[in-house]
Amino acid sequence: MKKDIHPDYRPVVFRDTNSGEEFLTRSTMASKEKTTFEGSEYPLVKVDISSTSHPFYTGKMKYVDSAGRVEKFQKKYAKFAKKKPAGEEAQQPVAAE
Repeated sequence: MKKDIHPDYRPVVFRDTNSGEEFLTRSTMASKEKTTFEGSEYPLVKVDISSTSHPFYTGKMKYVDSAGRVEKFQKKYAKFAKKKPAGEEAQQPVAAE
């Protein structure tokens, strides 16, 4: 292997933004933020989903929308949602026998 081309592995704290759970592991991820974990300071990387909040591991379905994507979608396509007048549903054509 070539020397000095691979990033260094170092201890990094990952924080699940949904559950608030933090865990320490080794990673090459870089971060400007720092946090104290078990008495020492480490780089902090925030993640949206981890094993403490993912429905597969928790067994609970949880709605996660960290960036407002659903609201953005609904706003964008609200103009295409046409409302039918109250009596129009009853005026469906009947199929001939």
